[in-house]
Amino acid sequence: MGNFDVKVQRFIDIFIGKQAYLQVLEGLQNTLTIAIIGLIIGIIIGTLIAVVRIVPKYKLLPRVLNVICNIYVETFRGTPIVVQLLIFYYVLLPLLGIRMTGLEVSMLVFGLNSGAYISEIMRSGILSVDGGQMEAGRAVGLSFGTTMIKIVIPQAIKNILPTLGNEFIALIKETSVVSFVGATDLYLVFNRIGSSSYEFMVPYIVMAFIYIILVLIISAGIKLMERSLRKSDRRN
Repeated sequence: MGNFDVKVQRFIDIFIGKQAYLQVLEGLQNTLTIAIIGLIIGIIIGTLIAVVRIVPKYKLLPRVLNVICNIYVETFRGTPIVVQLLIFYYVLLPLLGIRMTGLEVSMLVFGLNSGAYISEIMRSGILSVDGGQMEAGRAVGLSFGTTMIKIVIPQAIKNILPTLGNEFIALIKETSVVSFVGATDLYLVFNRIGSSSYEFMVPYIVMAFIYIILVLIISAGIKLMERSLRKSDRRN
């Protein structure tokens, strides 16, 4: 027990005495930023892909777009996110002459990766909405796009809210790989603290605790949103 107390004291000395908590706050901020921006980008891309995939394929353009979307989804779902980060940061962006920081690349790649998964989530959500909703919108003179945006997609999001919450939680946990492209996240910060003290047990336990707290907060927020939406439905 005394050995553990020494390890805790070493961690406290670095965390408080050497102000490592400032780095932890930076890592936490970057972790949340990457996950939130990634989710927003993913929802936008995923929704567009889902709409493309359910649009009737009577004309050439929808068929071509559907093939492109299929290639996109299979590419991002078929490769590990750390590989995507490395390819974008060290290969693709330099070839295109685009300069981005590790944090910016991480937000972009996480958004593109999330879009591939959310597209399937959103597609199932749209298909779960009664087909009569689309027919009703078209019957009152709304275009296909307007009916989708104003009637179908809002109902689909209600249906898939828990799954979107799970995707957000997955993004939070997956940010632990962004250190490969030089972005500072929780994992990198606590790894540095461990290296400074030559003791990794306590820093890693604290890191795990922070991730658990984040997941619990997100889960509670999703449940509150679900409850609020159910009350709204009952009032309607």
